[in-house]
Amino acid sequence: MDILISNASNDPIYLQIVKQIKAMILNGELQAGDPLPSMRNMAMQMRISLITTKRAYEELERDGFIESYTGKGSFVKTQNLELLREENLKQIEELLQTAVDKARVAGVSVEELVEILKTIGDDT
Repeated sequence: MDILISNASNDPIYLQIVKQIKAMILNGELQAGDPLPSMRNMAMQMRISLITTKRAYEELERDGFIESYTGKGSFVKTQNLELLREENLKQIEELLQTAVDKARVAGVSVEELVEILKTIGDDT
């Protein structure tokens, strides 16, 4: 599992890990039941604190993406389709907010944005 940490990111390291593992689950790269590296192994491989990996795994578990078993490790949880839909909607909203912010700076109207979205949507 390749997780890249960027010192230039505004996100803390644990959140970068969370986002990348969620993305791997959402795009099917990680499947239900797949094991994640142990917290200790991930910390050693990435040269980060064990506390950081623990926090990332705890957040992934809290959000329903993984399940952890004492003595066995952490595994990708069978995903609830509604949870996946909500996570995708959340990511879409974040991306659209970025687009709206850029449009506002550039003086692009809501109508123009809608037209751009329709045009892009027709290509898919």
